[in-house]
This record gives sequence, C-alpha cells and structure tokens, in this order.
Amino acid sequence: MTQEQINDSVAFLKDKGFEQPEIGIILGTGLGRLVDEIEDAVEAHYHNIPFFPLATVEFHTGKLIYGTLSGKKVVVMQGRFHLYEGYNLQDITYSVRVMRELGIQKLFISNAAGAVNLNFKKGDLMLIDDHINIQGSSPLAFKNVSDFGDRFVDMAAPYDQEMCSKIEQIAVKKGITLRKGVYAAVVGPQLETRAEYRMLKIIGADAVGMSTVPEVIVANHLRLPVIAVSVLTDECDPDNLAAVDIKEILEIADKAEPKMIELFKALIKDI
Repeated sequence: MTQEQINDSVAFLKDKGFEQPEIGIILGTGLGRLVDEIEDAVEAHYHNIPFFPLATVEFHTGKLIYGTLSGKKVVVMQGRFHLYEGYNLQDITYSVRVMRELGIQKLFISNAAGAVNLNFKKGDLMLIDDHINIQGSSPLAFKNVSDFGDRFVDMAAPYDQEMCSKIEQIAVKKGITLRKGVYAAVVGPQLETRAEYRMLKIIGADAVGMSTVPEVIVANHLRLPVIAVSVLTDECDPDNLAAVDIKEILEIADKAEPKMIELFKALIKDI
C-alpha cells in the first residue's frame, strides 16, 4: 500500500462527486438498508475504484455510496472485507484510509456478532466499549506504516467516549435496549467450538465476530474518532450449543437493523 494508491482511489471518487463527506459508515452482515435512507445518493462499485478490494461474501454487496443522511454528507461502505476472504489486514482497512483522505471526521461501524455474554439475547444491539484482537496480527504491521502515521498507537480508549455517551443517551430516549460490552475479533469463517466460547467468556468477551477491530485500529492510527455497534444474531451458550443457521442470522440482523438505523441517524444529527 502506498500514498499514491490512496490518492488514485480518492481522485476517482472525487471525480464521481464524493466531495467532503463528514462521516464514514461501514455496514456489517445483513445491515445494508441504511443506504435506503441516503438522499441524492451517488454510487461507486468497488471493482471500479482503483486499488480497492472486492467483497466476495455473497450477502455483502460491494459499493461505496455518497450522499446526505440526517443533514450531513456521508460515505457508506455497503459490503466490507474480511480476513476469511483471503485478504490481508492492509487490504481490509484500505477503505478506511481512503475515506479519511476524502475528508471524513467520524467513523461509524456496524457488525453482526454472537452473544458470548448470556445475559444478552438474539436481536439485541451492543455498543462496543472495548475489544480483544484474536486475529493474529495488526493492520499496522507493515514496513512503511510510519509513512501514514505513528507506528505505535495508543489503544487505551479506542472507541470515542463522546459519541458512545451520546448514543447511549439517544437509546434511552428512544426506548431502545443498547447493551455495552467487549467485542472479540476472530479470523473465521468457521464458527467457534464450545471450548472456544468458554475461552472467550473467560478472557472477558461479551460478543464475538470476524470484523471491525482492524478498521478500529486504523481509525485510531489516523486519529479518527470511531464508534461501533454489534447486532447480536445468535447466543453462544457452550452448554446448549445449537448449529448456527446463516439464514436465521441474516433474518435476525434484518429485524434488528431498524433500531440500529434509528440510533445512527439520530447520532449523526446530534454530532
């Protein structure tokens, strides 16, 4: 990855009309309907953007969408990238660097995750307060990382406390249950074993998924305030573990998505 590649991607998007977005949004599995709320939308498919990876998961469409949401200019990733698709962590986070170069000042992230904390239930939303990286590497572990910012990035508070506080207040006002907890990022694509769920609980995870943490690390590298919300799509009880049905996960994400959209729209309006 080079600055020249990022510049080429940005130049292409600016030519398409992506001018000075204020907020970037990354949408997770089964969470694509937010784009229906965008006014005056302009689209750029990943395969047309220079140096962009392609989303290979069948339920992830692959395009950037620019427009107005809650009165602010946004750029939305409909379809993200994962380690389990064969990409490296620099590929996965390339889009965050491009959105930052376009001008975003805040980053919102959503994902679908499994509930390790059994007090949380299917369909709940969880505000990510902290995370555990179990993906085996870092998106900052490359030779010329210093060309893009400090090599050693502080992660004492990786999620922006002001935005987290505001979205919690919004949830209370709207009567939306918003859990708060620790997200563990694994490689996947296989789901976890009973023993792995027990391990995750022991080390302090409330939810587990296969994304988000690389993007959050790079956001912190770029000094870009970030917030992330998980839609909890299954309950990971190692003593009563049922086989996971991906179709059911997508259905649960679809049912919970309107609550997430409502929170994101209100937060965008408020910041």
